[in-house]
Amino acid sequence: MDAWILDESPGSYRFGTIDTPEPAYGEVRVRPVASALNHMDLWLTRGMPKPTLPHVPGCDVAGVIDAVGEGVDLEVGAEVVVNPAVSTMDAVVHLGNDAPVGRGFQILGEQRWGGHADGVVVPARNIVPKPGSRTWEECAAYPLATLTAYRMLRRARLTAGETVLVVGIGGGVSMAALALALRMGAEVYVTSRDQAKIDQAVAMGATAGFDSSEPSWPVKAHVVVESVGPATWDASVRSLVPGGRLAVCGGTSGQKVEVDLPKLFFKQIEIIGSTMGSHQEFDAVTRLVDLGLPVAVDEVFDRADYPDALERLRSGDQLGKVVLRHPS
Repeated sequence: MDAWILDESPGSYRFGTIDTPEPAYGEVRVRPVASALNHMDLWLTRGMPKPTLPHVPGCDVAGVIDAVGEGVDLEVGAEVVVNPAVSTMDAVVHLGNDAPVGRGFQILGEQRWGGHADGVVVPARNIVPKPGSRTWEECAAYPLATLTAYRMLRRARLTAGETVLVVGIGGGVSMAALALALRMGAEVYVTSRDQAKIDQAVAMGATAGFDSSEPSWPVKAHVVVESVGPATWDASVRSLVPGGRLAVCGGTSGQKVEVDLPKLFFKQIEIIGSTMGSHQEFDAVTRLVDLGLPVAVDEVFDRADYPDALERLRSGDQLGKVVLRHPS
């Protein structure tokens, strides 16, 4: 099959042919109609993490089933979306909503081949019907980012009437967090170094926005959604009310932060790590999307123009998800 391939890590992607994966027992193969980029696409080229090589990237996929393995009760030709959070069946059975913390957890496009190709194989349990009310591009844009944001807000126990601060608005997770928090009845503030992104967030329902580069922001939040890391960590902590919750899913500015322990225990702050989500959470997210939850698509590229799409993501100028349109 044709695919974007990573032969070395660190390294760069090349377009070429690679063996077409065949679905085993309990698996299906999906022909992507659209797939979306994530920071994972960039990190893999830097060896952060280093995948098993050769590797096919692409965490987000919406497409059509074109092959099924034994034991699968799904039809070839069905229009579907792929849940990129691949938990083992043992974790699904014994951990339920906490399956992502189980041993053997994988992310599509990281530990297993992804969707920037003619085909991608996943467990049948990771397939949901395509929301009929949404475009292919929207369906490729929501899985990883909206699932991640949903679990962050759920673990942070966000309730209607509380205040949420979304740090670094513009990326997929932050845009999804804005949409979800508004849907849940919260008052939402955002930060960015780009005033145009703040203005767009306000147009979408945020109350106000602040310059991310400032040492502190004039807001006190019950929940802070943090994915930037060292560059904004201190300001994020300072923005919490006593007893506030800091939900963290990544660190685009680095991997290490310092924690002021007296501030942590005197203010009784919670720091909550969160990654991806469960099957139940993905089903809930898909229902919300089908009911009209906003899905931010920044720009759509042809699959052949993946290097240009990567550059768009690398620039940090995007507002929402960068999506690839696959050839029919």
